[in-house]
Amino acid sequence: MKIKSTILFAAISLAAAVYVSAGTDNIAEEVAWVVGDQPIWKSEIEEAYQTMLYEKVPIAGDPYCVIPEQLAIEKLYLHQAEADTILAPDGMVMQQVEAYLNNYINQLGSKEKVEQYFHKSIPTLRESLREMISNRSRIQQVQQKLTEDIKATPADIRRYFDRLPEDSIPWVPTQVEVQVLTIAPVVPREAVEDVKARLRNFTEQVNKGESQFSTLAILYSEDPGSANRGGELGFTGRGQLVPEFAAVAFNLNDPKKVSKIVETEYGFHIMQLIEKRGDRVNVRHILLKPKVAEKDLTEAVNRVDSLRADIRDGKFTFEDAVLFLSQDKDTRNSKGRMVNENTGSTRFQMSELPQEIAKLVDKMEPGDISAPFIMVHPKTNHEIVALVKLSNRIPGHKANISDDYQLLKNMYENSRREEVLNKWLADKIKNTYIRIEEGWRNCEFKHKGWNKQ
Repeated sequence: MKIKSTILFAAISLAAAVYVSAGTDNIAEEVAWVVGDQPIWKSEIEEAYQTMLYEKVPIAGDPYCVIPEQLAIEKLYLHQAEADTILAPDGMVMQQVEAYLNNYINQLGSKEKVEQYFHKSIPTLRESLREMISNRSRIQQVQQKLTEDIKATPADIRRYFDRLPEDSIPWVPTQVEVQVLTIAPVVPREAVEDVKARLRNFTEQVNKGESQFSTLAILYSEDPGSANRGGELGFTGRGQLVPEFAAVAFNLNDPKKVSKIVETEYGFHIMQLIEKRGDRVNVRHILLKPKVAEKDLTEAVNRVDSLRADIRDGKFTFEDAVLFLSQDKDTRNSKGRMVNENTGSTRFQMSELPQEIAKLVDKMEPGDISAPFIMVHPKTNHEIVALVKLSNRIPGHKANISDDYQLLKNMYENSRREEVLNKWLADKIKNTYIRIEEGWRNCEFKHKGWNKQ
């Protein structure tokens, strides 16, 4: 499946799962399609369409053709999943369910607003999401099983590239490879003690019944993702939390008690248990970060500037400085090389870099090392001081084998997967009982063979 089709498929699956059991008093119920022994209801299509309009999901074509066809494809894959006894891992499914719910609550502001938006209670919405995510996982597993034997050799890639029409060879925008060194300013002991004292005060207020933990979180927590929800994180697995936080969260047993103060890379926390459910826990927390004074930032900039001068004087290399001095754990052991999370490679388009880095790198030449600058760490939101080195700049160009082998390999493998899946779908459509009711047949479907009347 092409990426665009996959996104649309997921959106339709979500819409159908979220709304299929909603009240449909305004919609005349009727069967639109039958696939095997599974009906596709008009209400299912209508509600999916409305959701996609709300979420501004683009639909390439008539929605009353596109949506039922995608739902029919989903049913074919799920039938195969049943035949192959393919199941979705419960832990993964529930983690994603809670991530969806947390995102909805964060966007809409409260559980009550989520229920109003989706016309469902939170427990009913949770079950709809569970079904959607489970189905999506099972479909992906079927697709992976069907395409697992696709392997690309260099000769395959070369033949594929040689046969590409000139206007189908992709344009690769300018890319850069960047190394980074980061130093955090020294946090004064007084600032740390101030934060701890405030958290101890919050704990005392909760324990005495003077304040609700959730109210204090809304007023004071510095975690933007959870503060407006009273500090609630939603159900999470141990692997989704930093180790220090998880160690305390999973040992909480009394919802009336407040945890000890926990230090993580994000700052200092206290937390309160809401509920445990198997290998997942839901807690609320308050995060406070020690304040760094302007003079401490200036001192860190000066230290990094001296380090840059030593590198330029040849006392040691940028790579040596990263290994022994950089505090960025993600890049310290790889000579500071930044890795593009979207592609897994070390190449970035300018728009994929943090804004502060992109602004500097845009004017640098390969081998240049920037002046020290202050940036906000993308994970912790702490202010840090950084140096960047531009390792390489690859000008925009039409893709070629020598510079863009991985890109072309991905294109080849994706095209082979699409061929295999399209052939499988054609066979399934041919050999499955399918009926499209009057009023739903006059469509230009993506796949042939649906209309059998």
